Amino acid sequence: MSGAIVVVIIVVVLAIIFLFAAIKIAREYERGVVFRLGRLLGIKGPGLFILIPFVDRAVRVDLRTVTLNVPPQEVITRDNVTVKVNAVAYFRVVDASKAIVQVENFLVATSQISQTTLRSVLGQVDLDHLLSEREQINGRLQTIIDDQTEPWGVKVSVVEVKDVELPSDMQRAMSRQAEAERERRAKIIAADGEFQASEKLSQAARVIQSEPGAMQLRYLQTVSEIGSSGQTSSLIVPLPIELLQGLGQLSNLAGSASREGSASNGGS
Repeated sequence: MSGAIVVVIIVVVLAIIFLFAAIKIAREYERGVVFRLGRLLGIKGPGLFILIPFVDRAVRVDLRTVTLNVPPQEVITRDNVTVKVNAVAYFRVVDASKAIVQVENFLVATSQISQTTLRSVLGQVDLDHLLSEREQINGRLQTIIDDQTEPWGVKVSVVEVKDVELPSDMQRAMSRQAEAERERRAKIIAADGEFQASEKLSQAARVIQSEPGAMQLRYLQTVSEIGSSGQTSSLIVPLPIELLQGLGQLSNLAGSASREGSASNGGS
């Protein structure tokens, strides 16, 4: 009787072990790539699926988006400037069977192809293009890497260049260039202001010339502004131009009259 109980216990234990080995559960974001005696059987999941113990083997594949940090790469740009660039890539597995069968380790393979493509693409552009056209370069990187990883069942959705580290001497040169550019713009703006001011002054001069009383009005307005400013204790009022012209005419008349008088006296 005791021998039969032992046999039953052994059978129950073996059945439990069989069930644990046969029943598998895949989460919603997982898939099980099943191999039967070494041959690809198919993809199972999500949920519950059953395997034949010691005959079937399942490899779990995560289908969630993976964030891959591309290590800093030293790149020589097309204009022979050495920079250190790092990037980040976002990808996910779209075909679990290819990701297991076509490549040994799709994570490592994607990382290596990302580093190689980063050095290759950035080596074909100038430094100014790398700094200013970041979005265009990101799109080109994404397209090239995605084409390389497509046979592995991996879809690369986004590639972003995170940081571009420049040499210290290049940073100083770019700082001097930016400062010179700002000075050039300031000089152009100042010259343009002088040109516009000269045009307005020319127009004002033509208006004043066409109206003889305009100068006198402007003169009185200036005197009023100076007197009402409250910042001066004395006010020097110059003689109007018209008064000087009148005085000049009177002196000319007096001179001519004196000459005529002296001429008449000499004749007599």
